[in-house]
Amino acid sequence: MFDVIGDVHGHADELEDLLQLLGYAKKSGVYRHATRTAIFLGDWIDRGPQIRQTLEVVRSMVQGKSALAVIGNHELNAMAWATLRVAPKVSDDSSNRAVGHATGNATGNAAGHSSGNAPLVHNAHDQKNSADAMHQWCRSRTEKNRRIHKATLEQLSATELTEWLNWFRGIPWWLDLGALRCVHACWDATQIQVLVNSFGNSWTATDEIIRATHVWGTPLSDATECILKGPEIALPHGHTLADPEGFARKVIRTKWFGDGQARTYADLCFPKREGVCADALPIGVASATQRYGADEPPVLIGHYWIPATDEPQPLAPNVACVDYSVARGGCLMAYRWSGEKVLTKEHFAWVPARLVADQKKSQQENIIR
Repeated sequence: MFDVIGDVHGHADELEDLLQLLGYAKKSGVYRHATRTAIFLGDWIDRGPQIRQTLEVVRSMVQGKSALAVIGNHELNAMAWATLRVAPKVSDDSSNRAVGHATGNATGNAAGHSSGNAPLVHNAHDQKNSADAMHQWCRSRTEKNRRIHKATLEQLSATELTEWLNWFRGIPWWLDLGALRCVHACWDATQIQVLVNSFGNSWTATDEIIRATHVWGTPLSDATECILKGPEIALPHGHTLADPEGFARKVIRTKWFGDGQARTYADLCFPKREGVCADALPIGVASATQRYGADEPPVLIGHYWIPATDEPQPLAPNVACVDYSVARGGCLMAYRWSGEKVLTKEHFAWVPARLVADQKKSQQENIIR
């Protein structure tokens, strides 16, 4: 049986609190449960104050066979941040190898081969100017992207970051366990098949794969965006919506489960957001976005920043999200799956963000005083 844990984002204290709540105990440096296995849904890095510790807990459990894991979009973004869009030329002079550093100038190929032991190099003269250099990488080094990745770049040294990127490359992008499925953002069998057709049923995310999945507008890019970031549709002309980072977006993430009965953009938006336009959807859009049928096995996802004020409960009888915004003072959430075909709210378990818990404790103590 499995305990499926949502986005941690560098909150290692909360992760250990949750594991202990679920009955895991640390033995020889690895958290283990006598009868259950954890599944981590990615997004271990960025935002939080304990990224290194979070990664160490997760990796030790995966390597110790007490946990499984799938990659999140933040780990993918980190690999793309460190990968040049165009393969650099190999130099025999090891002194010319680009070395990443905490300001974000990671190597052009943090682990260019599946072995992870043979970094490629790039010539600094290729960076003609700062504007061109910003977009030489598979994840453009814009101010927005740098801000999102800032905590990771500051907390991990260049050597550490390269090591972790190498580990990320071998983590699967989804898990199909037969009676249970896990993916970071969206289970879409058609899009998963696009990736399988190109890379096989399992792969190491080499730079070539990172490049191939970051050529925008291609089937590989669309498939990657769908399963790791969720499907989106464009808002009507002239409408925008501020994302959680405060940036104006012209698209919204959409429901890909349920009955397909949405009538407006606000109905289709997932999770529900204030300020989404209430214009009617074009005919056929709502039904076309339904990617997961009611007869499919249960699937657990993270990614979506469900507000901590929302009561934890399944999104559909066979779909549940376990990202309840710990990085914004919410909760670190898990779903305790024990073989059921219909998911239930009674199987959610969580711990509050430490800062919020400490604040509440202080307030209670002040009241008592």
